[in-house]
Amino acid sequence: MGKKIGIIHTTSATISSLNGLVRKKYPGTEIVNILDDSILGDMRELHNVDYVKERWISYAKILEKLGVDAVLSACSTVGEFAEEADQMLSIPVFRIDEAMCERAVEMGTVISVFATLASTLNPTVNLVERKAAAAGKKVTINTVLVEGAYSALMDGQKEVHDAKIAEAVNRYIDTSDVIVLAQASMADAVKLSGKDGEKVLTSPELGIEKLGKVLGL
Repeated sequence: MGKKIGIIHTTSATISSLNGLVRKKYPGTEIVNILDDSILGDMRELHNVDYVKERWISYAKILEKLGVDAVLSACSTVGEFAEEADQMLSIPVFRIDEAMCERAVEMGTVISVFATLASTLNPTVNLVERKAAAAGKKVTINTVLVEGAYSALMDGQKEVHDAKIAEAVNRYIDTSDVIVLAQASMADAVKLSGKDGEKVLTSPELGIEKLGKVLGL
């Protein structure tokens, strides 16, 4: 019998891609999705962050009651909430970006973190710094906010969103050991940059692979 995974999304943009990736890698896995697309707005405005955290953790607890074997946070902005939930629940709770940040530290010391939302930069940078410290490595972290990409995605202009990210990747690739695309929704842009598999890391595949290994999928 297959495993059951709960995924908490903060944008509808990640539902199809992550569900498709899980089903491709681990056929027979049951998926339960929870979407709260008000979270990113609250986090951008730093509006009642404690309540946002309480809300997110409550979703993880609901998934636990629904009998999932693990919870995956699809959003890097709230990754630290997932870490707290992992300490509270009887099932593992994964950040989708954790494996990506571990890999980035393995690949080099000059790491550029890209995001389309400013609220995602600090949580991802903090995670990279912690992974570097755990590995005993000194790293230089640059941050790049891809202006206009997120609003294009929300307007249904995914091609524009991806093109803006790809352009930024190509602009910074030569001065970085590795580029980290902080949000799962940015992953498709790698194909446009022509740098897939080289120095650009995305979170979905690595994050789901880590979840699968822990669950024995």
